[in-house]
Amino acid sequence: MDIRGLFGANVRRLRRAAGLSQEALAEQMGVDRAYISWIETGRQNVTLLSLWHASQALGVRPAALLDENHLPAEDQK
Repeated sequence: MDIRGLFGANVRRLRRAAGLSQEALAEQMGVDRAYISWIETGRQNVTLLSLWHASQALGVRPAALLDENHLPAEDQK
């Protein structure tokens, strides 16, 4: 899995754990819902600012969005 997929999988996992929809997360980040979808599917190359906004919206440290330790086994490639 590349870094975009890793980031996207962590955003999805943390968003769901926080009970947020893609739309709610997008609103908190000031982006479109489609942008969140692209992030979560690993098709969006995010900026550091987007990483920061995602971490703030999800209430986690930025490093949590790059953590490889919480991925499902099938995603750990």
